[in-house]
Amino acid sequence: MPQLLDKTIEILSVKHLRGPNMWTYHPVLEVWIDIGDLEDYPSNLIPGFYDRLVKALPSLQEHRCSYGEAGGFLKRVEEGTWPAHILEHLTLELQNLAGIPGGFGKARDGDRRSVYKVMVSAINEEVTLTALKYAKDLYLALAQDTQNSATEVDTIIENLRELADDLLLGPSTACIVNAAEERGIPSIRLSEGNLVQLGYGANQRRIWTAETDQTSAIAETISRDKDLTKSLLASAGVPTPKGRTVTSADDAWEAAQDIGLPVVVKPIDGNHGRGVFINLHTQTEIEAAYAVAINEGSEVLVERHIIGDEHRLLVVGNKVVAAAKGETVWITGDGQHTVLDLIRIQINSDPRRGTAEEHPLNPVRIDSAVELELARQKLVGESIPLVDQKVLIQSNGNVAFDVTDLVHPEVASQVALAARVVGLEIAGVDLVAQDISKPLESQNAAIVEVNAGPGLLMHLKPASGKPQPVGKEIANHLFPPGVEYRIPVVGVAGARGKTPVAEMIAHFLRLTNLYVGLSCSKGLFFGHRAIQKSNAANWENARRTLLNRAVQAAVIENNNLSMLIEGLAYDRCQVGVVLNVDSSANFPQYAIFDEEQIFSVVRTQVDVVLPQGVAVLNADDPMVAQMAELCDGEVIYFTQDSSSEVVQTHLKNRGRVVLVGKQQITLKLGNQDQKSIPVPRHSESDSSTPWKSMNLGAAIGAAWALDIPFNVIEAGAETFVSDSSVPAGA
Repeated sequence: MPQLLDKTIEILSVKHLRGPNMWTYHPVLEVWIDIGDLEDYPSNLIPGFYDRLVKALPSLQEHRCSYGEAGGFLKRVEEGTWPAHILEHLTLELQNLAGIPGGFGKARDGDRRSVYKVMVSAINEEVTLTALKYAKDLYLALAQDTQNSATEVDTIIENLRELADDLLLGPSTACIVNAAEERGIPSIRLSEGNLVQLGYGANQRRIWTAETDQTSAIAETISRDKDLTKSLLASAGVPTPKGRTVTSADDAWEAAQDIGLPVVVKPIDGNHGRGVFINLHTQTEIEAAYAVAINEGSEVLVERHIIGDEHRLLVVGNKVVAAAKGETVWITGDGQHTVLDLIRIQINSDPRRGTAEEHPLNPVRIDSAVELELARQKLVGESIPLVDQKVLIQSNGNVAFDVTDLVHPEVASQVALAARVVGLEIAGVDLVAQDISKPLESQNAAIVEVNAGPGLLMHLKPASGKPQPVGKEIANHLFPPGVEYRIPVVGVAGARGKTPVAEMIAHFLRLTNLYVGLSCSKGLFFGHRAIQKSNAANWENARRTLLNRAVQAAVIENNNLSMLIEGLAYDRCQVGVVLNVDSSANFPQYAIFDEEQIFSVVRTQVDVVLPQGVAVLNADDPMVAQMAELCDGEVIYFTQDSSSEVVQTHLKNRGRVVLVGKQQITLKLGNQDQKSIPVPRHSESDSSTPWKSMNLGAAIGAAWALDIPFNVIEAGAETFVSDSSVPAGA
């Protein structure tokens, strides 16, 4: 379409909202774009655009946008919609096809003609921004009909997958995090790798793939020393193969003769099966295996070869939760192709094989172990096997075939014992057996290794059999039913009064002997100590309170700008306090112009209150009172007007109200007075006394919501003194 060839889309700005925000509960990327003259070209005015779009991304049929049914988005495209809306859906679908989680998207007008805001789910800023840039280029290619867009989509998806592999959590860690989040357990990624915190503050646990913060260095060291592991297992009566460490190729042959042929030769501290040779019968094979194994580890182990298949059993908290089996890998000759060709055609062409982490099977390559296996059959990689000649390539291929339901109870018991002997709460136990459904002793089987930090992919995506919920098992082990993973988190929002209210709430909590983290505009405080004395009412410092393993309760001040451009630092809170909304406030640089938009920003604090939590709201501010219907939990109003309709209706429904008077503050439950607390004399010391009384009412409401005893609340009100050594905030 010639008139569109000079048209483009410009990215004006990018914001990564890293927590709950005015758009959704989850992190999103908010991108401002300028579509320029494309404002005059909705999709229905671009000849052939609809057909090219459907051909390039037929899976867009599943997008239900606008009409709430499959095909809804494509119907909008056919009727006519603008580039920002299409860009939103292209970004989401490209991420989806690349296996990147996230399904939220919106497109909204910006602050002038042709400028729009596009919001899409973003667990990683770089990944989603890259997807959006690809979506922009793809849209222009589709609109201008300048290239084969279907081929371009394949390239984009592959590039996004590679980027996601580099930047997102690996599948083993991700499955644990996803299972935890399904239970409502919050997660925080602590590094660019797979180190993740589950839970907040003092109730947190940490994982690194399938290792936890309770995986001891001693247990991990034992697991890496195969000879020591065998010795400890044997002392506990666990069947292990006979063997010993050797110091030379000659010593390896001597050990093999003592043990009895055939034998296994492997590095004593290797991993991932590198340098492991099984079923060795001759001196030549054993000496060659030793030469490879010594390069993979510090020492070499020779042990009795056990007839059977290799199995990997996953132990979580003294229970076997998954089991997988390895299988031999063969090729069949055709009299025309070489061994290398047949490996490529018959083995590596399997779509289950690949180098990416989502592939359950690895590609087969001609390494030293395969060369040895071929040499036994008098073959090399360039040999051409005869027609129908079976050639063994690997005696034990990938352990990726699920057999969980076949494991004999006695086998499970001995495997769990092996993990306990080594000292691992999560372990991958390797054993060799002919039949996993029979006791080990009955088939001369044995446990050969106990591994720390086992991979989980073989259980999540087995090459055959059903996937096992290993992430759920690990999450439930870390946080069994009844074990708390949250700490009390109190968020305070509003146009004014936030800092003194946050300080008061922290003071009440400290009086209950909790170690409190306070992030507010006066600074960051842990316990009674100021960590910094500059404005800490932002995402970064709020997150610091949740990371601190000593913090037993957190009070976090949230100003409007931080919520607008960063989002909240926590997923949910026990108590959300909203003091007031300044309907005249606006942020024109972010296209926030009116009170409805400000309301959308501030309501975020109420949106995240837990179902068992409480929103503490100012009944005297109509916009704040309106937020009550948005709360998943209970509502406590604080007010100076006991006769207001909002308050009276709430009391009739046996709601809780904090009534702020000049001389006392009364806590009411329905028609019953629960407690009267005198307004302290020191709160009357300046001209802002009415607001200071309301601040105290809000703080008392939060303390009541936290079940702090009335006598402690009264003592806290009397003893509270604001820290005047640093300037007060909003």
